[in-house]
Amino acid sequence: MKRIILVLAVFLSACAPSAQQQVVLPILLPTATAFVDPSYPSAQVELAAPNQVASGIEVRMERASVEGKDVNADVCFTLPDTSDWGVLSASLNYGGVVLQEFGTTLVSLQEPSNGVAGLRCDTLTFIVPPDADLTNATIVIDSIAATPREGEYCSVYMPKIQQAMLDRGIGITLDCVDVNGVLTMQILSIPPEMTQEQAEQVVYSDEFFAVKGPWTFTFNLSQ
Repeated sequence: MKRIILVLAVFLSACAPSAQQQVVLPILLPTATAFVDPSYPSAQVELAAPNQVASGIEVRMERASVEGKDVNADVCFTLPDTSDWGVLSASLNYGGVVLQEFGTTLVSLQEPSNGVAGLRCDTLTFIVPPDADLTNATIVIDSIAATPREGEYCSVYMPKIQQAMLDRGIGITLDCVDVNGVLTMQILSIPPEMTQEQAEQVVYSDEFFAVKGPWTFTFNLSQ
């Protein structure tokens, strides 16, 4: 009987984890999660010429950075009026590649007040491959545009659009019509040679809601 107990004790001792084995797993976990792929770069640069003025709008880009696949640019521009303005068209150019898809994140907004121009700041983000050559990169902001708020089509844009139609000799007539209690800009008449779709393309063209640049910024994000 004593022999059986002794054998069982030896067997249980062999199967139990040792003190050394118990501390191996917690040591390995931080090492596994701390790994960062070196192919994803990280760099930041201040621009030598951060200010550009075009069409009466000043655009400032003080800083550009790359974090992994994201190329970020901090952009501020003066606001022409109190409408909801934002970057409409922009591109990142590097090594013969032109990227026109980008995202924007609002950083700050200062409305115009007491004769002082407003200021909007955004971060533009372009996605590039980790091996992108950003030695001589350029961000071009082609235009900014206003998104009309409720009621602005009639109060702000319709007079401007109608005057442009008269100046160009285009026989499009506009008016504001009450639709379910809301004044809505509508096309009342069009030239006989023009389709409704063509008239809408003219009336709702970006030119009436946008300010064109370009504003061009060159930087070097090579590591």
